[in-house]
Amino acid sequence: MVIRREYHRAGREELRLAKRGGNGKTRRMKTSLDHLPLGKRRELEHVLGVIKDEFGKAIANRRAEGVKDGQILKVILYGSYARGDWVEDPVGRYFSDFDLLVVVSDEKLTDVLEFWEGAEKRLRRDLASGANLRTPADLIIHSLDDVNDQLAQGRYFFADIVRDGVVLFEEPDHPFVDPQPLPSEAALNEAEKYYRDRMETAGEFFDDAQSNYERGRFKKGAFEAHQAAEHLYNAILLVATLYTPKSHNLVRLRNAAEPIDARLSEVWPTETKFQKRCFELLRAAYVKARYSEHYRVTAEELTWMLERLSVLQNVVETICRERLNELIAASKG
Repeated sequence: MVIRREYHRAGREELRLAKRGGNGKTRRMKTSLDHLPLGKRRELEHVLGVIKDEFGKAIANRRAEGVKDGQILKVILYGSYARGDWVEDPVGRYFSDFDLLVVVSDEKLTDVLEFWEGAEKRLRRDLASGANLRTPADLIIHSLDDVNDQLAQGRYFFADIVRDGVVLFEEPDHPFVDPQPLPSEAALNEAEKYYRDRMETAGEFFDDAQSNYERGRFKKGAFEAHQAAEHLYNAILLVATLYTPKSHNLVRLRNAAEPIDARLSEVWPTETKFQKRCFELLRAAYVKARYSEHYRVTAEELTWMLERLSVLQNVVETICRERLNELIAASKG
């Protein structure tokens, strides 16, 4: 869920100029949740309490610089629940998640396993019990410096959060900088680079998955199918938004990608128990296909995975090419 990057000299200069141009401030972000039903507001209040409580536990008794006095500076709701276009479709079995950006005081605090695993596990338990939480909550964690650097470089994803997001919590005197426009040519260059890299890697994993299927190595084939799917979702997210969460969780990546284009939501059908089981086997393959002696996948199940993966590959390629053509046209003025 976390992108790590090095702050080179040019990036620091962009950030300095952005801060100077906007006096370190941005437009006032929304704080009202009045557009949400009371039940959803109560769920978000519970999620916020879990985030703060588990973070406090994670840094208790720490002595490292930047960690012992670490802070949550902002928690921002973004995505469909912030915009007001969330979906709850029991028939189609699609439900929007709470998407939350947690902004912390130091890059060290973005380590998911070290500082946020407790919050994520507790939120999953609360969701399973249904007592205080009925909506899945997805967290991405970034430092304030990182977010401001992304805004200074015109990254769409973070600019959209500043424009549409709702602040659930913030410490005073830690503003975002003004989002800067990203030149069309720069956006095109980045998107093309991401497209080439992710699609090539996805294709290699897909070929390896098919090769292992033909050799009867179904567990290895399932892992490689997972990796192909992960890289395809990364491709569409990076081409469309120049951002992807650092995650191997296909459900999380699907939830982030499918709102971009309706064609993506048709890739994995769920009409039968077999279809649901196959996707669950694919989702679990990243860990279990490599490390669990109890993981089993049949030739029939892997065949279905590879067939749907081919559909995903075609859909992602089509959407990415359409987006790149838009950027090409914009760069030509």
